[in-house]
Amino acid sequence: MRPIGIDLFAGAGGLSLGFEQAGFDVAAAVEIDPVHCAIHKFNFPQTFVLPHSVEGMSAAFIRSLAGIGNKDVDCVFGGAPCQGFSLIGQRVLDDPRNKLVLEFVRLVSELNARTFVFENVKGLTVGPHKSFLKELVAAFEDIGYQVRLPWKVLNAGNYGAPQFRERLILIGARKGENLPIYPEPITNLAGRKRRIEGLKDGPNCRDALSDLPDADEFPALTESDSVDEPDYGVPSAYAAEMRCLKNEAWHYGYSRVWDRSVLTSSAQTQHTEISRRRFAGTAPGDVEPISRFFKLPDDGVSNTLRAGTDGARGAFTSPRPIHYRYDRCVTVREMARLHGFPDWFRFNVTKWHGARQIGNAVPPPMARAVAAEVLKSLGFKPIRPEQPLALGDETLLSMDLSRASAHFGVSVPSSRRDRKSGAKKRKQIDIERERLGQEAYG
Repeated sequence: MRPIGIDLFAGAGGLSLGFEQAGFDVAAAVEIDPVHCAIHKFNFPQTFVLPHSVEGMSAAFIRSLAGIGNKDVDCVFGGAPCQGFSLIGQRVLDDPRNKLVLEFVRLVSELNARTFVFENVKGLTVGPHKSFLKELVAAFEDIGYQVRLPWKVLNAGNYGAPQFRERLILIGARKGENLPIYPEPITNLAGRKRRIEGLKDGPNCRDALSDLPDADEFPALTESDSVDEPDYGVPSAYAAEMRCLKNEAWHYGYSRVWDRSVLTSSAQTQHTEISRRRFAGTAPGDVEPISRFFKLPDDGVSNTLRAGTDGARGAFTSPRPIHYRYDRCVTVREMARLHGFPDWFRFNVTKWHGARQIGNAVPPPMARAVAAEVLKSLGFKPIRPEQPLALGDETLLSMDLSRASAHFGVSVPSSRRDRKSGAKKRKQIDIERERLGQEAYG
C-alpha cells in the first residue's frame, strides 16, 4: 500500500525521514559509517541498516536483507560523495574519486528502480563542474532512465525550513514511467530580500528556537545530552510541529513512541568568557570575525549548517552558529530545529558526531517535498500509518566508532587524523590578541 524506497549513503537519515513523511516505506538504508548506522537504526526501527560501502554491493544482497524479495523498488535515493572536477582529456566519471557515483547508477539499474533522486552540492552545476553532470545524465540514459531537465538547485528555505541551504536535486525515472516534476516552492526565506511573489514567509530562527529552554540553565547538561521535564516556552506553529503537538505533524510518516517531556541532544558547550564577550558583541546576521561563527538573526534564517570534518580529516567540529539570544553556539537540538528534524529524532550524544550528522543531512522538509512529487508520479496516494513505532535501544546513541563497529559486526573504519589536513586549534589568548589587533588597526 506504500511505495518502497531505498536510501544509499544514508547518513543519519534526512532523506529517509523526508521520504517516510511523504508516504514511502524505507526498506533499506546503506551507510558505511557505523556511528551513523547506529543513529539510523535507532530512529528507523522498521528499516534494515546495511553498514557497508555500496562498492560492489549487489541488488540481490539488498533485497534479501531488506526482506522485499522481488517487489518493485519504487525509488532509490541518496547523495553519493563526488569530486566532480573537470579533467583534461578524460571523462570526469572515470576519475577514481567519483567511483561511488557510478555505484549509485549501477544500483539504480540492478534494483530496476522505478525512479531515483540524486542529491549533491550546488557547486556541481557551475563552471567546469557541469561536465560532471552532463556525463552523469548520460550514464543514467545509458541504463534506460530519463532525467528531468533542466536539473534544479533547491533551497530548503523555500520548503519550510528556517535555513538557507541549497542542494542540487537530480530526478529520474525508468523509461516508460512517469517522470516526476520538481516541487514548487511553498515559502520565502524569512528576512531575505529575494522573494517569490505570492508566497508567505517561512519560519525564522525565533520561530524555530524560542520555546526551547536554555541549555546553560541545566548543570546536568555538562555531563549529559538530555534533561528531564524542563520548562518549554509557548511554541510557534513551526515549533509545535517539531514537538509533534498535533497529529498532522507526523505527515504521512509513522508516529514514534517517545517521551516529549525530555529535552534531548542538548549537551552544553563550555565557552570562555572571552568567547562569550565576542559573541555578545556580534550583530545578528553578521559573522564574528575571529571564530568566523555566524550569529543567527531572530527574524531571519540560519546560514547553511556545516558538518565539520570526520576523523580522517582531523575531527574538527562543525562551525555551529551563535544563538540570537544567548552568548553561545547553538546546541545539537537547536541545529536540528534549524534543519527541520522533529524533537523525537535523536543524534549521537557526542556534539561532534551529532553536529556532523545534521550538517551532512538533507533537511527533511525539502526531502519530503521532493518525495511527495515522486510518490505522485508513481501513482500512489499517500497513506497515514495507524501503528506507532517504538524507537530503538538508547545505547545506540552513545556508541563511538569502535562500539558501533562491534555492534554491526564490521571492521573499524580508518579514522586516523591526517596531520597535513587539519589546522591546529588556536589558544584563546592568541585569538584575543588577534581581536585586539583588528580593533587597533580598524
